[in-house]
Amino acid sequence: MRLFSTCGLLALLCGGAPLHAQTGDPQIRYSIESARAASSLLLDVTHAGERLVAAGDRGHILYSDDGGASWTQAKVPTRQLLTAIYFTDAQHGWAVGHDALVLASTDGGQTWTQQYENREGEVPLLDVWFENAEHGLAVGAYGTLLETHDGGKTWDDIADRLENEDGYHLNAIAAIKDSGLFIVGEMGGMFRSADLGQTWEQVESPYQGSLFGVIGGSEAGTVVAFGLRGHLFRSTDFGNSWKQVDLNIRGNPLEAGLADGNLLGDGRMVVVGHGGVVLSSDDQGRSFQIYSRPDRRSLSGVIANADGNLILAGQSGAILASPSGANLPTNKNKSEQP
Repeated sequence: MRLFSTCGLLALLCGGAPLHAQTGDPQIRYSIESARAASSLLLDVTHAGERLVAAGDRGHILYSDDGGASWTQAKVPTRQLLTAIYFTDAQHGWAVGHDALVLASTDGGQTWTQQYENREGEVPLLDVWFENAEHGLAVGAYGTLLETHDGGKTWDDIADRLENEDGYHLNAIAAIKDSGLFIVGEMGGMFRSADLGQTWEQVESPYQGSLFGVIGGSEAGTVVAFGLRGHLFRSTDFGNSWKQVDLNIRGNPLEAGLADGNLLGDGRMVVVGHGGVVLSSDDQGRSFQIYSRPDRRSLSGVIANADGNLILAGQSGAILASPSGANLPTNKNKSEQP
């Protein structure tokens, strides 16, 4: 996920040799414990089994074991902005951020270790996906594409597998059911891989503006991609053809940038974005109901809890919301670190 091209939406919110793990400064600077962490900028939220885990500004990672009603701050060895988080199971997860930072957890998000960082490159990683506890990929600014086959101990720069000579930002990566992987990015960039990242094909895009998110449906080959000014497109054949989905509020086209989305366990697709926009679809992305939150604060991540309610991540931190996006009561932040 995530909320940008590096110079775009984030600003509104605030084949070489293997790359081996780097630890940075000898004195690790852990994220600062804060009673307001769960109300501060968060960019992504995901599941670690039944647990919810969110990540964002100043190295903050929080987890919730009560469906998002309250949050506990994790011990995290960085104060960098974290842009995306992904778990393969209840224990193994990764978070990525600025300066090509990669963090890993083996205890469900309670504690984290740094696997890789490249401060000289100053390249933000913008999204991360893992097939299992060993094989994963991370995408980022300036065409960055990294791959690991050992759980993040080493990373290979595989950007040369893409037809992206101009180094356009790669903003999001997702698995598409029974099809492969799909990447979207700056200037409408689209790439797909039918072999989980070994080879990539450039896809003809229906839109020349930046795309910030992509999700797969529960039907084979279904892809939904979205980005600037309310543009959202749907494909049922892994990107061979596209149809733009009309998004209108009281007869007017939606103008809000769309940042992130998810396929929920009940089959709904939910997409969120600027101005507190929450889009919900129960027909695999053919149409969406649009809800605008009264606070109009930007949203950058979304997931559902076991009750079917939404966990929204964004400028206001982690928000427990109804399926339509309206606020529900919470206890917010426990402000604890192990």
